[in-house]
Amino acid sequence: MNVYDFSVKTRDGGQVSLADYRGKVLLIVNTATGCGFTPQYEDLQQIYDECAGSGFEILDFPCNQFAEQAPGTDEEIHTFCKGRFGITFPQFAKIDVLGEGADPLFRWLSENTKFEGFGGPMGIVMNGVAKKMDRDYKNNGNVKWNFTKFLIDRDGNIAARFEPTVNMKKVKEKIKEIL
Repeated sequence: MNVYDFSVKTRDGGQVSLADYRGKVLLIVNTATGCGFTPQYEDLQQIYDECAGSGFEILDFPCNQFAEQAPGTDEEIHTFCKGRFGITFPQFAKIDVLGEGADPLFRWLSENTKFEGFGGPMGIVMNGVAKKMDRDYKNNGNVKWNFTKFLIDRDGNIAARFEPTVNMKKVKEKIKEIL
C-alpha cells in the first residue's frame, strides 16, 4: 500500500485520487488558520514556489481537531489562506486526522510513521499539550498537532515525517534531497 491507493475530498465536494500525483514528491500537511504555527503557510508557499517546477506538490488538509483552530467553511479557510499568505498549492476539504472519524489517508500516514518528538524552543510547550491530549503520545504515530508534515517520495512511499516544531529549513532540505 502507498499514498496512491487513497482518494481525498476536494474543497468543492468532489473526489481526487492521489494516483493523479504519481511520480511527484508530495508534502502532505494538516493545517489550521488560527494556530501559532499558521505562519508556516508563508514558508510552505516559498518552498512550493521554488520546487513546484521540479515535480513537487504540497497537499493541504485543514483540520479543526486541535483547539478548534480551523473554524469556518472550506471556502472561508481557502479565502483566508490565499489572501493572507498567497497560497497557490492545492487545499482540500477540512478533515479529521485523529479518532474514529480520521480520514483514511491520515490514518495510514499515522500508522506508518513514528513520532520523533518535538524539538526547538516550542518543544517543551508542545510536549505538555500533547500529553494532555494523549498520555501515551510518545509511543504512537498519531498526529499531535496542526502542521504535521509527511513527505512522500516519487513512488508514493513515506520518506519523512516532520512535527510542527521542526525548522522549515530542515523540511526544505529534505524535500530537495528527495527531488
